[in-house]
Amino acid sequence: MLAKKTALITGITGQDGSYLAELLLDEGYRVVGMTRRTSTEVHERIEHLVDRIEIVSGDLLDQSSMTKLIDDVRPSEVYNLAAQSFVPTSWSQPVLTGEFTALGVTRVLDAIRQVDTNIKFYQASSSEMFGKVQETPQREETPFYPRSPYGVAKVYGHWITVNYRESYDMFAVSGILFNHESERRGKEFVTRKITDGVARIALGLQKQLALGNLDAKRDWGFAGDYVRAMWLMLQQAGPEDYVIATGRTHTVREFCRLAFAAADLDYERYVVEDARFMRPAEVDLLIGDPSKAARVLKWVPETTFEQLIDRMVRADIARLRPLASV
Repeated sequence: MLAKKTALITGITGQDGSYLAELLLDEGYRVVGMTRRTSTEVHERIEHLVDRIEIVSGDLLDQSSMTKLIDDVRPSEVYNLAAQSFVPTSWSQPVLTGEFTALGVTRVLDAIRQVDTNIKFYQASSSEMFGKVQETPQREETPFYPRSPYGVAKVYGHWITVNYRESYDMFAVSGILFNHESERRGKEFVTRKITDGVARIALGLQKQLALGNLDAKRDWGFAGDYVRAMWLMLQQAGPEDYVIATGRTHTVREFCRLAFAAADLDYERYVVEDARFMRPAEVDLLIGDPSKAARVLKWVPETTFEQLIDRMVRADIARLRPLASV
């Protein structure tokens, strides 16, 4: 009988970490999740998995911590999902964003280099690296032009992954994931802010919803589909980077229209644009070309934009309904 593969997930308490943990458990892995000792992060997204996964302490800001962790766990695969990932926060905390989202990647890679270069490594790259887009749609070869400290940090993380792959012959890949959402998304993100707002308005808990640029365009998919692409990248014969996207773009306004319609409401009666939520340097249009992932990984998204919004709105209404009856 083959020994169980071990996967280490940094950022396991986040949206992607929880879906990836579920997938890896279904694939028969031993799943180890890393959290920070000082983390105040809630574990609600992995509450249903706690008896099936192992939680260990580690710190992306501490090289010796990461090296010891990799040495102790001895994973066959490492998925680096941990980051300061909320774009607006990256302007108020640019140095911390760089420490986690850029240098943190280097610390994990160097820990692998020191312990065992046969360990496969996945880096969560981001469509925010494209920023002020140089071509449409964005492909693996599209030049990066980040428009936020977060995007800049992600570009560093992406290129240091390429550098370690080529310098030390490591199986290190980056998934350039476009926006992927779910009912597990944090409420600071615009998609979840919208569906939470829809639920509150539908249940009489809120009167209006203030948002930033309604004309910003994004390529949105379902997080549960996207983690499958992460796993597939590490199952290939050789390490390559991939754009993971739906290949369709929608405005924030369209997201609002469909979300409010899912609760039989007209978004125009409730949504107001608020300058406080505008970015200093806006990213106007992101749309990915997932053809390489379809061709090589045989990956295609299974959840439509409309299905994604519907499930998010339903989940938020169900979560908030008890408050409406108080």
